[in-house]
Amino acid sequence: MRLLHTSDWHLGQTLHNYERSYEHQCFLDWLLDTIVAEQVDALLIAGDVFDTANPSSAAQKQLYRFLQQARARAPQLDIVVIAGNHDSPGRLEAPGPLLEAHATHVIGHVLRTASGEIDVERHLVPLHAADGSVGALCLAIPFLRPGDVPRMPAAEDGAAPLDPYLGGISLLYQQAYALASSRRQPGQAIVAMGHCHMVDGTASTDSERRIVIGNTEALPAAMFDPGIAYAALGHLHLSQRVGKKEHLRYCGSPLPLSFSEVQYQHQVLRIDLEGGVAREVTPLMVPRAVQLMRVPPRPAPLDQVLAALEALELEQCAPHLQPYLEVRVLLDAPEPGLRGRIEAALRGKPVRLAKIEPTRKQLDAGESGAAMSLDQLAQLQPDDIFRRLYLQRHGSEAPEEQLRAFAELLAMQGSA
Repeated sequence: MRLLHTSDWHLGQTLHNYERSYEHQCFLDWLLDTIVAEQVDALLIAGDVFDTANPSSAAQKQLYRFLQQARARAPQLDIVVIAGNHDSPGRLEAPGPLLEAHATHVIGHVLRTASGEIDVERHLVPLHAADGSVGALCLAIPFLRPGDVPRMPAAEDGAAPLDPYLGGISLLYQQAYALASSRRQPGQAIVAMGHCHMVDGTASTDSERRIVIGNTEALPAAMFDPGIAYAALGHLHLSQRVGKKEHLRYCGSPLPLSFSEVQYQHQVLRIDLEGGVAREVTPLMVPRAVQLMRVPPRPAPLDQVLAALEALELEQCAPHLQPYLEVRVLLDAPEPGLRGRIEAALRGKPVRLAKIEPTRKQLDAGESGAAMSLDQLAQLQPDDIFRRLYLQRHGSEAPEEQLRAFAELLAMQGSA
């Protein structure tokens, strides 16, 4: 059977105050055509469907229109949606009973039984092949918060205690896999879904929200049982393998969510299952409906930047097709009229000025010639500052135990 893995749609997202419904609709239309052309049996949407927990009515309508059209154009298609850290689990699950009647399963959060145990059963979703038989069992695990995970058993004598959050996530996957294994019939595959940050995962600069401060939430690839045919992951916006394993994958976002992704080719992944394993994983490139531009490619003095902007030659097009522009300027001193001069250089050109990134050189004993933009400074988190100060004072990276202790102090301060 054939699966399609996508995630991180971020419907309703704006790029520096420019709304992007046209781009999202172009992607959804392309996805519908791809589902039909590729004869897909199941669509896996691995979280962050919306950009915020309180999406606009237009963004919600865009999702539900897509689900309705997918059912009309591919009547046998199974759709599984899990919540990401940007989504509201309750809002995403609200129309669940109606959607299930159309073979769309939405899992926003975990539920517990009367005894306090997690209801693992609801996370097991059958996926049907073209002939109507169950070709795979899907472990649909949404983004998990600390209160969502099962309690870890006490460590054996002498054993190092496990982190209750990371250990709890691994335990839930183990429980779900054990249930699937007990139900699995010959030839059926077991597929996992998750929205999480895996160890050594490569994040996209400026476009991903840290899940847990200190990055202590990173999970090991070993939490997936070797019997899992494929793991469809969401959260990181760049397509990548986990632990160099072909069957553990992030597909990445379908749209560029920051200017750091100007040169990156976004994609969804097609997975062909055969005999209970993933025989082939194929990237399908998503067309870019609106281009992103960085002028110049690297920060340069203002006079050079203005000359480059005035030399831009772009074809006239409708406003919603005009490319987004980031202007990168290297400054030696404050420039009060910066925006006015840039806008004057762009007057009459079919482009949307989305961002001006002024960069100033910082010279000190530790980092001679290093440069940091104002936007980068604004992105610094408390743990980033802690890491930098530790490295500056001690000449080495902060130990993991100190990062954990610092994260605990911040959490205590936030709850006070």
